[in-house]
Amino acid sequence: GLSQYSSDPRTEWDLSAYSTRDQVLEAVKNLRYKGGNTFTGLALTHVLEQNLRPDAGARLEAEKLVILLTDGKSQDDANLAAQTLKNLGIEIFAIGVKNADEAELRQVASEPLDLTVYNVLDFPLLSSLVGKLTRVLCTRIKEKSNKENADTPANAGPQLSPTDLKISAVTSKSMNLTWSPPLRPPKKYRIVYYPSKGGNPKEVVLDGAVSSLQLSNLTSHTEYLVSVFPIYDTAVGDGLRGVTSTLPLSSPRSLRVSELSHNSIRLSWKAAQGATQYLVLCSAAPDGAED
Repeated sequence: GLSQYSSDPRTEWDLSAYSTRDQVLEAVKNLRYKGGNTFTGLALTHVLEQNLRPDAGARLEAEKLVILLTDGKSQDDANLAAQTLKNLGIEIFAIGVKNADEAELRQVASEPLDLTVYNVLDFPLLSSLVGKLTRVLCTRIKEKSNKENADTPANAGPQLSPTDLKISAVTSKSMNLTWSPPLRPPKKYRIVYYPSKGGNPKEVVLDGAVSSLQLSNLTSHTEYLVSVFPIYDTAVGDGLRGVTSTLPLSSPRSLRVSELSHNSIRLSWKAAQGATQYLVLCSAAPDGAED
């Protein structure tokens, strides 16, 4: 599977899209470069939420590897998003080109760093990494697959996934989330939320016995994407997703003018709920306008 990113991530094809080497190579040849900024944290969150879902072709029992290729320093918190993936047993390889920040690559990548971090001066030099990287990837998959894991059936998706996400009590700064737990209670829940038009993802981790949460300190009049992931010892269930917008800040109403004199006026209005201060602007009306 492959996703490309700048300010916003874009899935080019899912894990289940192609089944042969030739099909993948043809897709790579037809890939169009996506210019723009470098929001690596948002891209890693996109990979977890969109590309590593069972309905995108991710098998619960299969080892998960993410190869990050970047030519710049991230403009958001890549480390937080990377740590979330690594905590879920997903291994990250970081490859830098040109202006990539090697310290950031080492922070994002999984251990051991001598096998997972690569940096080259220009794009043509990437070809020199292919042989070694391929051998390392295959070896890592074999090593991880040979470890003893709890037996998780491949078709256990519905048993591992919560349902019926409800978003309620929405205000300008907060909203409540509730959901129905899966048949098999998870160890934890991971809730990720961020503005749909871009911004740093934030996350909350809850005990698996809890199935509700209030999100607070949100930005008013903003559309938020919300995801709820159940976390098990050896698997991640399919996530629940929702979209909703916070309310705009309330406005003062019924502005009245009274007690006019040659150099003063009195203003009064109905209070705006939640306001702690008011800014009053006054200017002379232009010539010819109504007084």
